[in-house]
Amino acid sequence: MKRVHVICEGQTEEEFVRHLLTPELLQKQIHLLPSCIGKVGHKGGNVSLPRLSLDLRERLLRDQNCYCTTLFDYYGLPADFPGKAAGESLSDIYDKHAGIIRSLSQWAENAFGIQTAKRFIPYVQMYEFEGLLFSAPMVLANALDCSHSTREFQQIRADFLTPEWINDSPSTAPSKRIAKLFPPYDKPEHPLFAALDIGLDTIRKECLLFDNWITRLEGLGAEGKH
Repeated sequence: MKRVHVICEGQTEEEFVRHLLTPELLQKQIHLLPSCIGKVGHKGGNVSLPRLSLDLRERLLRDQNCYCTTLFDYYGLPADFPGKAAGESLSDIYDKHAGIIRSLSQWAENAFGIQTAKRFIPYVQMYEFEGLLFSAPMVLANALDCSHSTREFQQIRADFLTPEWINDSPSTAPSKRIAKLFPPYDKPEHPLFAALDIGLDTIRKECLLFDNWITRLEGLGAEGKH
């Protein structure tokens, strides 16, 4: 059984990992341990490199047999986060994502050494966690008891190549779009209920970058068996 600490941006991501990802990955001999970035009991948010560094030191250096990964939103990352500034000039989300993952991996090597950094699997959600919920817009609308807005949810999804392309403007980020159609939108309850209804299989099918991350984590279960 491989232990993987998942450093989450906030409670929404932490609950998503706990209730959807953990049961699935346990079948692959991967034990996910989600927690919000920062001190134990903190609600998360305020993602920064110093806070990430402290969390990684606490986990990677204390437990030589564990792995660490992240679940942060690209939308909320500070401008000085590795790869963020360079990504602003890129229009393709796959280029942005590859750049920020590459930058984070290089930073980890410099900060912790190559061998330790091999146990760090950085992941950043493009552009925001709520983008995943547009994998099934009708299910999303129903989960929010907002079926009268199903057509609007479907149109948002239809305007983009995949849910992960839904953009990072302060007024049109996925969570902002949801809140506009459903003003009572509240984290972490509403997004978790919606994600549970949509299901992990559908999200993985619709969101390639997310699926690649899960596939990478699943692969840890096979390491050392050959």
